[in-house]
Amino acid sequence: MIRHSLITSLFSAAVAVFVLAPGQSVAETALPSIAFTEYRLDNGLQVLLHEDHSLPVAHVEVWYHVGSKDEPEGRSGFAHLFEHLMFNGSEHWDAEYFAPLQPLGARVNGTTSTERTNYYETVPSNALERALWLEADRMGFLLPALTQAKLDNQRDVVRNERRQNYEIRPYAVARKAIVEAIWPKDHPYHRMTIGSHEDLEAATLDDVRSFFTTWYVPNNATLVVTGDLDPDETKGWIQRYFGPIPKGPQPSPITEASAELPAAVTVALDDNVQLPRLHWVWQSPPLFAEGDAELDILSSVLTAGKASRLHRKLVFEEQLAKDVSAAQYSSGLGSTYRITATAAPGHTLDEVAAALEGELKRLLAEGPTEREVERAKNNWRSSFFLRMEKVAGKGGMLQSYNHHTGSADFVGKDLQRYLDVTPSAVKEWAARVLDPNHRVTVLVSPESTPETGEAQ
Repeated sequence: MIRHSLITSLFSAAVAVFVLAPGQSVAETALPSIAFTEYRLDNGLQVLLHEDHSLPVAHVEVWYHVGSKDEPEGRSGFAHLFEHLMFNGSEHWDAEYFAPLQPLGARVNGTTSTERTNYYETVPSNALERALWLEADRMGFLLPALTQAKLDNQRDVVRNERRQNYEIRPYAVARKAIVEAIWPKDHPYHRMTIGSHEDLEAATLDDVRSFFTTWYVPNNATLVVTGDLDPDETKGWIQRYFGPIPKGPQPSPITEASAELPAAVTVALDDNVQLPRLHWVWQSPPLFAEGDAELDILSSVLTAGKASRLHRKLVFEEQLAKDVSAAQYSSGLGSTYRITATAAPGHTLDEVAAALEGELKRLLAEGPTEREVERAKNNWRSSFFLRMEKVAGKGGMLQSYNHHTGSADFVGKDLQRYLDVTPSAVKEWAARVLDPNHRVTVLVSPESTPETGEAQ
């Protein structure tokens, strides 16, 4: 057995730092790649294998191609509910999923998005077979161990998570307001991934079983194994443990959805916070679509680092804002571009908004400089290689590219999107997207005290 302290040090091993050679431009550097083997089992399970013997570590990651966008009306939160139920035991290991792996120093978790649900384990390579067996058991044999008591328990856990992360956390009230204002009611993104209390409370054991048999089948899943592995041995384990799981009916995830640009709207909310916060939100191009990379570069120009435009102007020079951020929130059916700023003590959101308007108008008129764009490209290129330094990072990249583009062999093309960005293209896409006539504004203000009517 590898001691916990050792495996922790392996996971945090030093990574290479990206540095350009003198006179070398970002566009002249070599594109990265991830070598992998791809095949399918007879039951439809897609398998991707990547060897990396730099450390005695292996990474197992399963993506089920179902997210909150695929939930039927009245069943919001089911994909996220299963993220929890899948850790509560299956037929041949009816106990907490973490127990056999964490003593080895493993990193174990799962996440849910609008697009997919994933589960992963990064383990010492001599525990790879154990990780594969556990993943196979919950894929093929979860329902025999699923009881009403487990459903009730995890439903309460999820509802409490909703309270903590979406209801009582400072500024969290804006999350629901943003998705409901930016996406129409019939759009799959109009509801939050966490689901509603009403839908979670109404879920029956039969409802949950039906959702599992529809979506959690091998022909709707992709298994990625990366790291210190022997390909033949690993294929043998995969066949032994996943091969007997029967194929299910082929589900039909939502792959298209349209949404008209919203008219300009302002939503004002009160929250138990000390400082007011402003959110500006626009619809933007989907993940990997034209304009997606340009808007990522725009975010870097605006708020990446202390020298960025909005941070320098609002936080450092005028000291109107305590913080400011800009980001392209990329998703498969459509994205949102968001600028968020928290007013500094003694200043108002009107002052913050005026300063933001001024900086954005200047950017739209002049565009970013070559130096700003080149610096942003360097940062994005560095992030690619940093992710590729760890087997878990490469596993996640293979899964994401496979899911969103249909080809796991996309890392070089993905990076090239950023290397091809020009200042004029950033200016063009900023003008297309950052239209105040189609902007959702969400204002979060401190609650007033009942006695004085003043902010707390």
